[in-house]
Order: sequence, then structure tokens, then C-alpha cells
Amino acid sequence: MSNTDHWNEVYSKKEEAELSWHQDDPSVALDLMKMAALTVRSSVIDIGAGTSRLMDLLLDLGLSDLSALDLSESALAVARVRLGARENSVKWIVADITRWEPTQTYDIWHDRAVFHFLVKPDDRDAYIQRLSRSVIPGGHAIIATFALDGPEKCSGLPVARYSPTSLAETLGSVFSLVTHQFHLHHTPWGSQQSFQYSLFRKLN
Repeated sequence: MSNTDHWNEVYSKKEEAELSWHQDDPSVALDLMKMAALTVRSSVIDIGAGTSRLMDLLLDLGLSDLSALDLSESALAVARVRLGARENSVKWIVADITRWEPTQTYDIWHDRAVFHFLVKPDDRDAYIQRLSRSVIPGGHAIIATFALDGPEKCSGLPVARYSPTSLAETLGSVFSLVTHQFHLHHTPWGSQQSFQYSLFRKLN
């Protein structure tokens, strides 16, 4: 089964509350965005947006240059229905991040739990190339992955776990680690998953 088929099946068969990564409140990401000088004029892309509530919050704040990318069209369809008429204020991109060709640049790149699925070096390199092309000089990237003490698998797939330091080393010298935050995510059924959120600034 392809990655696209896998994620479309997951989102088609399960309600949001049945997904281990579901968050009612993505406030950790929003707080880091505010540290990255988020304004109503900021251009923001959410990588692996899925059914996340992040677009809802950014629209509430008055942002209008928003993009949501996910491999699963089924996931984005759920978010679009939830937003109602406001879904027209978001650019919806169905794509594999390792093959996607960006058509604009962004002030802020947000990724909660996509990068840690890239266990092959070639896939990581392809992601980093697109990250580097997409974020403006002086712009920021927020990348959240399972921490070193986090799960070894998610949705039946292996993941690569990171510390803020090891993630910075993986991204390379173009991105400077600004700050990080550890977060204990509580799944809808009460188990805990250890995440690290790292905020990076693109140097050039």
C-alpha cells in the first residue's frame, strides 16, 4: 500500500477523536509562531495539516495568506468542511512533501509530526530541500517530532525520534535553532506521547 493510500484509509475510516495525534488546541505551535513574529500579514504553511485546528486559529487572528499541505485528500476534506465558507481563505495542497514543488515562499513553515515519518535519508534530504526553498531568509520553521523518549511507531509506521539538537544537525547550517519546547501529548484515549517542538530561523 502506498503512503497516500495508507493515510487516506486512516482518515476515511476513523473519526478525528479516534486519531492518536488529534489536538483540540494547537496552542504550543501558535505560541512558537508568535515568538517568530507572527502578524496578520505573515504567510504560513502547515505541512501535514490533516484535520488540524491550526488553520482555524490563524483565520481567527485575521491571517489571509495560509496554505495547508497533506498527502491525504480525505484529511483535508474534513478540515474544509469544518471551516465552511472560510475554507476558501486557505490554499489546499494535496501532495507528498518529498515531491512537492513550491510555488511561493513563506514566513513561517509549521510541521507537526511529518518529518519524523521520513526514515529514509533521501526522503529527509528532499524535505529539507523544499523547506530551504520555501522559507524566506529570516523566516522561521517550527518542526515538531517525537522526542527521544517518544514512540518508535505511529499509525503502524516506523518513525525517527529527535532531540532539538539532533534535529538542528539534521536540518543543517542554513537553519539556526532559536528555542524549543518539550510537550507531553495526551491521546484521545489517555495515553501519553513525548514530543519536542523546535523553532528555527533561516539564516540566508
